[in-house]
Amino acid sequence: MDEQADSNRTSVIVARIGRMIDEGLLQPGRRMASLRLAAGEYGVSKNTMVEVYDRLVASGRLEARRGAGFYVRAPGQRPSEAPPPHMSEAIDIVSLLREQLCQVHPVRVGDGRPPRSWMEDSELGRHLRVRSGKGDLPIEHGYGDPVGYAPLRAQIGLMLAERSIQVSPAQILLTFGANHALDLIIRQLLQPGDTVLVDSPGYYPLFGKLKLARIEMAGVRRLPDGPDLDDLAMQIARHRPKVFFTQSLAHNPTGGSIALPIAHRLLQLAAQHDLVIVEDDPFADVMPASAPRLAALDQLERVIYLGTFSKTLSASLRIGYVAASPALARSLGDMKMLTVVNSSGYLERLVSDLIASGQYRHHLKRLKERIGKATRSAFGGPERLGLPVFSRQGGGYYLWVGLPPGLDDLALARRASEQGIFIAPGTVFMPERHQPDGDERTTGMRINVAYADDPAFMAFLQAELASAS
Repeated sequence: MDEQADSNRTSVIVARIGRMIDEGLLQPGRRMASLRLAAGEYGVSKNTMVEVYDRLVASGRLEARRGAGFYVRAPGQRPSEAPPPHMSEAIDIVSLLREQLCQVHPVRVGDGRPPRSWMEDSELGRHLRVRSGKGDLPIEHGYGDPVGYAPLRAQIGLMLAERSIQVSPAQILLTFGANHALDLIIRQLLQPGDTVLVDSPGYYPLFGKLKLARIEMAGVRRLPDGPDLDDLAMQIARHRPKVFFTQSLAHNPTGGSIALPIAHRLLQLAAQHDLVIVEDDPFADVMPASAPRLAALDQLERVIYLGTFSKTLSASLRIGYVAASPALARSLGDMKMLTVVNSSGYLERLVSDLIASGQYRHHLKRLKERIGKATRSAFGGPERLGLPVFSRQGGGYYLWVGLPPGLDDLALARRASEQGIFIAPGTVFMPERHQPDGDERTTGMRINVAYADDPAFMAFLQAELASAS
């Protein structure tokens, strides 16, 4: 009963402050009262005011400035949701799919599923309830909007604005995670025989997708502060690629992040050679909003930006998104309909509710603390064994740890497996398995910071290094 009363008080305060902001009584840029003062003013606890402010941040009315408090956000920074375009005829494959998803027409004799009223008392409805601040939301048994749940796209737009990436919700397409987004982009932009550039070492599931689509790959050497620009220029001249797939921040597998001068020069090269850049940012929500991002510098002119909630909420929660130019976002939406029809409206509403309630913000705070603590202790083990760590920037889940020349990383992984230890050998992360002799990129392994100091792993590694020496 007390919990319900607290929730009601929170909602009342959120509504009151939100109304004051919307009506201009609280001007953009104004600093809000501290948590202590606001709690006293409204007669609630500091924890309640934390939730109030977090909800207002999630709705786009406030912004949190680290170490400085909460400030009123300018209205222009809250992108509005444009209504879906009216569809006059359903005559081809894509338009028929779009009509079944968007439901513009009131008379639905051509529909492909039973009416919602037939499903209202289904067992699914009894066991699956999506909650909001106003109580249970009705279960939607239809396909839903083909581009994804509109409130979540608007919330993602606000999150991107914090990263200085200005987009409208119409430019955001929800997907089944970042891997699904990569698949859509490959299908849309490339043909068998095309050549693309990828990070080396880089994201190995991407390599599998490209091989499946019969796309040729050329690796661009990854340095601690981003792609090697000399190598990039050489690969562009040699292969004339259409696309460069890269991860700018908390790079998988090396853990490094791009430096601002490198990002600026990379975009200059891309413009000079008409190169499209796909920037995958899976750890965006635990990285600083001010960190250099290609999409922020380019504003989605030639950069396609990917994000996901799978790395920060759950690997089983397959919710990701693409942010792109309006025309490309529409084309990718059509490709999504033709391939998977739609993503999961249930999961999208769940994530949206977590953001709106402020719970996602609380979760991210705890997650960042855990990542930071694990990363600080992760460096010690490899360095005590004399193994170099590629980058000390951190922020994500990974370290790239070098191995002595001549030590076969694949054989090492097999021996570890026999002892119940899973190792990610460096060779797997190379687009070309046969690198030049002495190439230090292959003589390494990816380590998850959460497990880096595991005693069994460290003992195994120490024994292997002693044997190799």
